[in-house]
Amino acid sequence: MATQVIVLNGGSSSGKSGITRCLKAILPQPWINLGVDDLVDRLPPSLTDSGSGIAFGQRGEVEIGAGFREIEAAWTTGVAAMARAGARVIIDDVFLGGGASQERLREHLQGLEVLWVGVHCAPDTAAGREIARGDRAIGMAAAQAETVHKGVLYDVEVDTTRTESLDCARAIAAHVG
Repeated sequence: MATQVIVLNGGSSSGKSGITRCLKAILPQPWINLGVDDLVDRLPPSLTDSGSGIAFGQRGEVEIGAGFREIEAAWTTGVAAMARAGARVIIDDVFLGGGASQERLREHLQGLEVLWVGVHCAPDTAAGREIARGDRAIGMAAAQAETVHKGVLYDVEVDTTRTESLDCARAIAAHVG
């Protein structure tokens, strides 16, 4: 069966967005991408300024509440429905809960052909990218660099510390059926 969903998991500033752009350019079929940043950008104020949604601390910590989990479940159900309807989807995610986060997503993607990809990046390299971006809480990249991979099982793993996005995308594309 052909790959229907590619899930890229990595910490903030690990290089997932660059890899996604490259994958969309080199894969022979059209792919769309959706990610946790898209979801966060579309949240109502009631879920970004209260304890029930998502909050970002001054040292890069991320707090997730029940309201965010509810919206996230609906979002993920919708993304899976798009894949079931024939769209090829690249999901750019940050598994804050490691393996537990993967399991939540896996339940929604049940029955689909999924390629699970770990996007690694050394904490100091990710922290440098975070500063250069200027749109993230300082400390988030270093805090997430390793924790997002704990207990997660992958089909493919890439490391953007010293490998360019295009080379990482080529390595991933070699596993896309």
